[in-house]
Amino acid sequence: MRFDEVTVPGGRLRIATFGAGPRLIIAAHGITASLMAWRAVGEALPAGWSLVAVDLRGRGHSADVPGPYGLPRHADDLDLVAEHVGADESSVLTGHSMGAYVAALHGARRAYARVVMVDGGLPLPMPPGADPDAVLEATLGPAIARLSQTYPSVDDYVRFFQAHPAFAGDWSPAVEEYVRYDAAGSDGAVRPRAQEDAVRQDGRWLLTGAEEIGRALEKITSPLGLLRAPRGLLDQPVGMLPDDLAAHWTARLPGLRDEVVEDCNHYTIVFDDRCVRTVVDRLTAD
Repeated sequence: MRFDEVTVPGGRLRIATFGAGPRLIIAAHGITASLMAWRAVGEALPAGWSLVAVDLRGRGHSADVPGPYGLPRHADDLDLVAEHVGADESSVLTGHSMGAYVAALHGARRAYARVVMVDGGLPLPMPPGADPDAVLEATLGPAIARLSQTYPSVDDYVRFFQAHPAFAGDWSPAVEEYVRYDAAGSDGAVRPRAQEDAVRQDGRWLLTGAEEIGRALEKITSPLGLLRAPRGLLDQPVGMLPDDLAAHWTARLPGLRDEVVEDCNHYTIVFDDRCVRTVVDRLTAD
């Protein structure tokens, strides 16, 4: 893993490159995550491939890059990352969770060999008259609450994650490295790196920007794939993108290839070795 920085409006984003091959994958992470969400995938790549993962503004070691936030802003940043690393039409674009929506917006204006959305990317329907902030709290409340808490030590932060329902039976060195990378501060005041304001702004945009996301999906000319986890953020039996939502968008986008990665949840789809193998196969398939 090699770190670098990319200049964007307001500061510099950290990126990490896994692998050394000439074929390139650009990867965006989820709403409270970091580039380390892609480490297991990056380390499982076949020879001839490399993966560039980015800490989006307000997260990871790009936490001090200020807003305004919103998914179009992240897509703009991804444009600059792509230019910095020399992405071209032979490169692959991917994103997990919120990163899949960022990839959709970015992929609508740049040609790639393929775009692969991992458990994200499909517009999420809002109930008529619903308050976006209330919906955000109902769906991401526990994750957002974590951002305002402090922990006695990094080890305590790790133990907090070990009790998370999504990881309770699937803890691994890759997950632990992901959690430790996210920890900032000193003993007695350890906190997550992700900025709460960034998460709230991005979450609100995600819930209200369905039409813009839909238009972006329709503009993507690259082969488009969707990998879905059948279980959700808390390992619940309904995934973030249920079958009926996927069916609606595969009918609307005839070129969209939808695939369920069996026995994964929203997080383990990019951490569990078996799930990761499927993700890698779809990213690197010719």
